Amino acid sequence: MWITKKMNHKNLMNLMYLPALFLFSVFVIYPFFMGLKISFTNWNGFSQKYNWVGLSNFIMMFTDKNMLRAFFNTLLYGLCSTLFQQVLGLGYAVFLNQNFKGRTFARIMIYLPVLIAPVIMGYMWYLLFQYNYGALNDILVALGLEKLDWLANGDRAVWIIVGVNTLQFVGISMVIYLAGLQGISAIYYEAADIDGASKWNQFCHVTLPLLVPAIITSVTLNLIGGLKLFDVIKALTNGGPGYSSHSISTLIDYTYFKNQSAGYASAMGILLFVLILLASLMLQSYFKSKEVEY
Repeated sequence: MWITKKMNHKNLMNLMYLPALFLFSVFVIYPFFMGLKISFTNWNGFSQKYNWVGLSNFIMMFTDKNMLRAFFNTLLYGLCSTLFQQVLGLGYAVFLNQNFKGRTFARIMIYLPVLIAPVIMGYMWYLLFQYNYGALNDILVALGLEKLDWLANGDRAVWIIVGVNTLQFVGISMVIYLAGLQGISAIYYEAADIDGASKWNQFCHVTLPLLVPAIITSVTLNLIGGLKLFDVIKALTNGGPGYSSHSISTLIDYTYFKNQSAGYASAMGILLFVLILLASLMLQSYFKSKEVEY
């Protein structure tokens, strides 16, 4: 009787998952498989008819110079933004984990950009970098120097986007690493002091190994965010000049709505999904092997 009641209670609790499962199916699973289906067609995005083209869209991606540039940029946005965010975020966390006056205010100021919508942040930075009336060029003119068209060069625009994305979301890494640092017992550092370890050795051989769970979380979140970067690029350069600063996400938008090539855009979306999935799985596998018990 008691076992039966317990099983019935468990079954009722499982029913609570149904609304979330329904929403996930409608807004994630169904669109994914529809996108996969469309990626094998030449659909233009609005016609009632479309033709099956097989793997043509996927083959085209490997010969499309604009797509290859966007793929390279996507890797750059993902990897470089993630690297810079980890270095800065960990540095901020170590510094702000100390007990000093004003550290709460400093934490708030570093995390504050995370709360701003990326598209708004992009337009705010655009006011800094624009050629006419941009703050940076006003400073250059005041110093007697020539104006610089910051976003007119594709390579420079890509690195500016990396920097903007890094500065906006470094607060996430800082918070994650702060939580990890505060979870490390002081006993380990006391033992290291007794053994005569320097502060740098303590950081390398005590702090970093015990921060692996935090590193996994931070790197995964930052990498996924960097690989699917969209809003900041749209606000700052709209993928220009030409196609030189497009990510795969912004190129998908351009291909779908400007070129009216929904089938090709869907194929790009599938590639981006596979890229993010593989990157996440490899990161999880690598860092899990480095994790230590404490």
